[in-house]
Amino acid sequence: MCHLQLRTLIFVAWVLGYIAFLLSVRRMWTGKYVRSPLVRSLFLNMVTESEAPAAEWYRCTPDLLGDSLRPLFVQSHLDSSTKAFLKRSAEKSSWLFTQLYHSFVSTVLSPLVSRTSINGFLGRGSMFVFSADQFQRLLQISPDWKAERLLDLGAGDGSVTEMMGAHFREIYATEVSLPMRWHLQRRNYKLLGIDEWQQTGFQYDVISCLNLLDRCNDPLHLLQDIRQMLVPKTGRLILAAVLPFQPYVEIGGRWERPKEHLKIKGKTWEEQVTNLSNEVFRRAGFEVEAVTRLPYLCEGDMYSDYYVLDDAVFVLKASDVEDK
Repeated sequence: MCHLQLRTLIFVAWVLGYIAFLLSVRRMWTGKYVRSPLVRSLFLNMVTESEAPAAEWYRCTPDLLGDSLRPLFVQSHLDSSTKAFLKRSAEKSSWLFTQLYHSFVSTVLSPLVSRTSINGFLGRGSMFVFSADQFQRLLQISPDWKAERLLDLGAGDGSVTEMMGAHFREIYATEVSLPMRWHLQRRNYKLLGIDEWQQTGFQYDVISCLNLLDRCNDPLHLLQDIRQMLVPKTGRLILAAVLPFQPYVEIGGRWERPKEHLKIKGKTWEEQVTNLSNEVFRRAGFEVEAVTRLPYLCEGDMYSDYYVLDDAVFVLKASDVEDK
């Protein structure tokens, strides 16, 4: 009995010590995370109203792009939908005990389960790639434009799928993570296996491949499969890639190099975008129709209100001749 009580006391002490450690780190992280209502209000105003800090997220020097890409660049800006996402993320990060619980569960499960599955289980970590307006501008469609089928590869929790889905009569999605698949099923999307979407007997008007190219084992093979599954002539691929390009595959809690490693050349965002277009997309039988620079945003945690990576978002169409 005494042994059991001792074990219980040690466990409780460990949990309290862990929480105290997280709280101390949280306080030291930066002054903008102080939970004072006044400071929180000032910070939210800075995030949602001042566009100056976010200007770098969209900055591009078109003269540094390749000659063929230069006229295809679409300048994007911080819009109201992006501001709303940042505001929601900031509000969620202030839920201290929820964030402590999330941090604790992540610490326990991370050696065994992928980060994506942990986020799906906890219902956190939603992503933001583009707004409805940005999506429509890239595809050059009107708000009431409709097509038959959308396929979202690696759809996550379906938040981005939902925004795109307003334009389609049928919505298909793939996702490896089981908890994320549960989220997609709750949204009533038609789930397909990762080796099933190429064998449905029909093609798709739009296929989205958002921040997946650097997280799959065979990126060129994936692009070639997508090309075959697009509706001829009118089908489009909307592809987002994090730059600088750093490919890894998540297996359980481990990160490993993919079997097929794409080496994207260039030191600047513009140079890597040009190299992607000329060396990767062309080899897979695509040509660029439009490209823009956007932030790839993710909901934050107790340490940061949000996380941001640098995205290049392309609209691609099948070229007449596939390069070998």
